[in-house]
Amino acid sequence: MGKNNYGLDPEILSQFADDIKAVTEVGVQVALVIGGGNIYRGMNESETGIERAHGDYMGMLATVINGMALQSMLEKKGVYTRLQSALKMDQVAETYIRRRAIRHLEKGRVVIFGAGTGNPYFTTDTAGSLRAIEINADIILKGTRVDGIYDSDPEKNPEAVKYESISYDEALSKDLKIMDKTAFTLCQENKMPICVFNMNEPGNLMKVITDSDDQGTLVTA
Repeated sequence: MGKNNYGLDPEILSQFADDIKAVTEVGVQVALVIGGGNIYRGMNESETGIERAHGDYMGMLATVINGMALQSMLEKKGVYTRLQSALKMDQVAETYIRRRAIRHLEKGRVVIFGAGTGNPYFTTDTAGSLRAIEINADIILKGTRVDGIYDSDPEKNPEAVKYESISYDEALSKDLKIMDKTAFTLCQENKMPICVFNMNEPGNLMKVITDSDDQGTLVTA
């Protein structure tokens, strides 16, 4: 979305594509789960008349639009990609198949997972956690607007203190809201580490991958 109020910002797409290309060039296998909030935000049923499940499916379609946009930008920069959708839409994306996704990664392709889990009432966080566990990922890199996890919202509190690392149990006890609880519990039960970092700063993805400059906050057991 960039500095726009909604929609797609080509400069941001280009930056993300450059960052992803850079880490693939050093041999990192990259799978992406994309949200759709820049196109769709949770609709209030009482105001719009759109029931929750129907609105969630609309949100899933929005993630496919974003996935197609990033796929196009990545391929423009010479990065081979595959877009897989949890909802069947053969004309624009492969249907998600776990073994096929892993095979694409083994061949050096970037895999983009769209349409969330394919089910209403689940968030993009849950989709990201589920896919990471399914493909045996080493870590979830959760890109946000801030450079890690703080004891309070750093965008509202200039005195907020950043955690360099934190355990699942401590994050839950402090109610830090890193992810929704379904997603976070999935990670905790499967010992899937999470790194929260600022994805809007060019080059930060590589810094997280190479563990330089104390980028982000690591959540582990």
